[in-house]
Amino acid sequence: MKRLLRRDPPAPRRVPDGVRVYAVGDIHGRLDLFEAILDRIEADAAGWPGEVEVVLLGDYVDRGPDSAALLDRLSAPLPEWARWTLLRGNHEQAMLDAIEGVGGDRVLRLWLDNGGREAVRSYGVAAPVAYGDDLDAIATELRAHVPERHLALLRRLKLMHRVGDYLFVHAGIRPGVPIEAQDERDLLWIRNEFLNYRDDHGFVVVHGHSITPDVIERDNRIGIDTGAFATGRLTALVLEGETRRYLSTMD
Repeated sequence: MKRLLRRDPPAPRRVPDGVRVYAVGDIHGRLDLFEAILDRIEADAAGWPGEVEVVLLGDYVDRGPDSAALLDRLSAPLPEWARWTLLRGNHEQAMLDAIEGVGGDRVLRLWLDNGGREAVRSYGVAAPVAYGDDLDAIATELRAHVPERHLALLRRLKLMHRVGDYLFVHAGIRPGVPIEAQDERDLLWIRNEFLNYRDDHGFVVVHGHSITPDVIERDNRIGIDTGAFATGRLTALVLEGETRRYLSTMD
């Protein structure tokens, strides 16, 4: 009976032949680590005869010291040796909502209390304002300092991206819901319902959002948010054919 009830292992997951994908976890204002992982990716991809795609999983801003400089980097032309896909994280959505006044003081304060003050400071706003309690002053300074090209970048970020048998998304997906029917909030914010789900999605979800000391590999998901802003460890998943491996700024 146990043999009859045993599930077959999932079929090997793969990306298309001739494509190598590098997926990078949450950066959170660490421009130094972003440049370091790019150097490792470029060196790793050197000599690869096929197509290179880099997928960034979101959460570029907040917590670390260089949110403004990182958005500057991402809104400028990116290296031509790869095709680039930039996804939106919940922190980009929160920052955009705060700037555009969505949700009023409640949303602004929630963002500020979850790393947003460091982002405000990175734009040159004086520390007494950035770390103060005058929400009107913070909002006014933020709108005066964030350039339109950064807002344009935040608005055009994708919510998810699929390559072969892998779906890339910031936080995860709602199990059992078709991809085309997924709710935006789940894609940006979901945790336990997704993280604790063990059944096959029909593809492997590659995500960030939920920090773990090491990469988490499950049959149905791979989590690569290794807390770079605090640990100095920014992780990239490398996919080629049926193989998986990792690069890290701690290597």
